[in-house]
Amino acid sequence: MTDSTHGSDPDSRFISVDGLRVHYKRAGTGPVVVLLHGSGSSMHAFDSVAARLAQASDVVRLDLPGFGLTGPRPDRDYRIGTYVATVASFMAALNVAHYTVAGNSLGGNLAWNLALSHPGRVDGLVLINATGYPEKTLPAGLRLARNPLLRPLLRRWLPRSATERSLREAVGQHSKIVDDAMVDRVHTLMNRPGNRSAFVDLANTDQPDRSSLIKQIAVPALVLRSASIDGQHFARDISGSHEMVHADGGHLLPEEDPEWVAEAIGEFMRSIAGVSRRRQGDQP
Repeated sequence: MTDSTHGSDPDSRFISVDGLRVHYKRAGTGPVVVLLHGSGSSMHAFDSVAARLAQASDVVRLDLPGFGLTGPRPDRDYRIGTYVATVASFMAALNVAHYTVAGNSLGGNLAWNLALSHPGRVDGLVLINATGYPEKTLPAGLRLARNPLLRPLLRRWLPRSATERSLREAVGQHSKIVDDAMVDRVHTLMNRPGNRSAFVDLANTDQPDRSSLIKQIAVPALVLRSASIDGQHFARDISGSHEMVHADGGHLLPEEDPEWVAEAIGEFMRSIAGVSRRRQGDQP
């Protein structure tokens, strides 16, 4: 395991985990919260949320394998279980034994699977427009990547207009966040070597349906979703969970309304602080 602070930003760090050079950032002090972004995205999706949470928390966020500066997996293994194992190993490499995990979209899928696989480590779970139920509507980018006629083309070329169109479809009807800077950032990172092919590989990976296991989640949980997002039953299936619904947001809530998301996560972490301390006292 090696750790380096060299990266594209002064606060970028890299650490070797499972043969990958994982890009991450860490800021703030207090209880640890790890933020997991969605498909086709990067840690930058949580920039504003992280800045707010860092005032009272130790905030860890990473570029998941296949995205951002972490880049593709050499073995092209993008199964949810593999992602979960990598995130767990990443947190262990940082010597963080207990944490709240918050994930958007794909990141939410990883988050609830992490809570199932490592209940002794996860003190709290925040699901933001998470995925994992079979009836979930696929984002436009994933539908494109699954098209057998377009897959080979997407591995070689992705027009900026397609990135912009995908982002505009992912936000709420009244959202104004999709500007040139956002499109350029997402498009540039998606076009880093290997990232487009990784996205295609992820989109075409056969993921087993584990939604029947969601009822087994026993850690405190907060469900954040947009009213326009379908296929979510986490609040129904996770006993004792609390749900908050955003009236106007789309799929990218951490970017569309970071103040709302950060306030909700911060309040949730304060509410479970006593439970977390007791759980940590019971764990090695």
